Amino acid sequence: MAFAGSFLQQKSFDFVISVDGGLKYTEKLNLVPTAIVGDFDTVEPSLLKRYRNIPEILWDVHKPEKDETDTELAINTSMKLGCTDIIILGATGGRLDHEWSNLHLLKLCLDAGVNACLLDSQNKVYLLSRGKTFYRSKAYGTYVSFLPLTEYVHKITLTGFKYPLYQKSIHIGAEAGLCISNELADEKAVITFEDGILICVESRDSWH
Repeated sequence: MAFAGSFLQQKSFDFVISVDGGLKYTEKLNLVPTAIVGDFDTVEPSLLKRYRNIPEILWDVHKPEKDETDTELAINTSMKLGCTDIIILGATGGRLDHEWSNLHLLKLCLDAGVNACLLDSQNKVYLLSRGKTFYRSKAYGTYVSFLPLTEYVHKITLTGFKYPLYQKSIHIGAEAGLCISNELADEKAVITFEDGILICVESRDSWH
C-alpha cells in the first residue's frame, strides 16, 4: 500500500484499472479508476455502491466461477483500451499460486506485443524474448537476475556485467544460480541470446 501510493504519486498514467479487492486501496489513494474489474468477492458492497455512482468508470463484472483470474481480466481490459505498456502493482507478496499465475500472465502480454511488468518495492519482473541493454542509471535495483521461462534458452551472452557469460545455454532445473544476482560492472550492460524466453528480475535489498 505505501509503495503503491508513493509510486502512483510520482507517475502519471493514461489509465488506472482497479482489480477486485484492490478497490479499497484505490479509495485510500483517492484515485478514480478508469475501469473496475473482477468478481468482487472480496469487496464490501458499500464500497462498490460508492463507485457505482461515478458514471465515467468502466465496469467489467464476472461471476466467481470463471476460468480467468481477476488479474488476467484486468490485463484483457487494458488491452481493449489500447494499452501498450502495463505496470501491475500488488501482484506479489501474497498467495504464491496467485503470484506465479501473475508471472505467467506476462507471457500473455509478451505474445500480444505489450510491455508489462510486475512491480513492488524490491522487484521489477518482466520477460525477455530478445536481447536488452541495461543502464546503471536507470536500473531498478542493484541486482539483475535471469531465469528460463521456456525449457531452454540458448547461447546467452552477458557483457558489461560483473559476471559475464559467453554463449551459455541454460534450462529449467539445472545451474539455477548461474544467472542470479548479477550486477552491472559498467554504466551499460547487454544481454543477447539466440532463442527462448527469460524471466528478468531487477531487484534491490529491502532496506532501500
